[in-house]
Amino acid sequence: MSTLPAVTNLQAFEAVARRRSFALAASELHLTASAISHQVARLETHLGVRLFERSAHGVRLSAAGEMYLSKVGGALLAIASATEDLRQGVSNSLYVHSAPSIASLWLMHRLRGFAQAWPDIALNLSAAHTPSDFTLGQADIDIRYGIPNWPDLVVEPLFEESIVPLASPDFIRQHGLKRIGQLSTVKLIQSNVSVVQWSDWYAQFSDKRAPEWFPVRFDRAQMSLDAATQGLGVALESTTIAARHIAERKLKPLFGLDQAIKVKAHFVVYPPRHAKRPSVEAFLGWIHGEAARG
Repeated sequence: MSTLPAVTNLQAFEAVARRRSFALAASELHLTASAISHQVARLETHLGVRLFERSAHGVRLSAAGEMYLSKVGGALLAIASATEDLRQGVSNSLYVHSAPSIASLWLMHRLRGFAQAWPDIALNLSAAHTPSDFTLGQADIDIRYGIPNWPDLVVEPLFEESIVPLASPDFIRQHGLKRIGQLSTVKLIQSNVSVVQWSDWYAQFSDKRAPEWFPVRFDRAQMSLDAATQGLGVALESTTIAARHIAERKLKPLFGLDQAIKVKAHFVVYPPRHAKRPSVEAFLGWIHGEAARG
């Protein structure tokens, strides 16, 4: 533990990184800009690397600083949250981290049910593409998206999803889309992080090759779905994640569910040591129940 830097130095680093300014960080932490600069310098000396690139135009994170912030930022947030819980007398907290799209499109509108079923659990939810680091105590549970390759962790699939082409009803009518071959005449939306790409779908359902260029690309399913509702093209996404878009008739599967690729791509992940925590057990039971009903 002797290798740990001073918490005040870490706080100064995180504030400068977030505000992109020594002066704004100083104001936030009620210190002088000189004091903040000295704290960051001490941290850089301790680590043996430069965390910021300074210029006449301001300050920005170095590559090492970006990597360090991704690890330290969540740890500081966890410490702050735990401290506030203790001050408020909260003894039963649950920290859940999630991939962004499932958090906003599937999880959020269900959380009221969890709060009603478990009113004594203080739920803290964060969302980012970067998985939580359990070694830093950033989360009790992580809801991850992708191909499961997380050794030494318990990995539980949430549901099987159907990945299909989706478009707005107006877009479908405007282009008269009825056959797979007509996809070559319209714009396709690329979802960069999806485990199922257009090339996979074309290989299974079309005798043509998928296009190599896409006019719009996104790194989140929610943006891909929103683009499709605006008529920017056809999205290839999960009917589970797009359930509300479909129910509200903002989007429609072009060719039904017969031309769907089935995958299990969303997982609840946690270290074995967390399994017996009462709040973890409660959340796991609840979320698997929601997934089964969905």
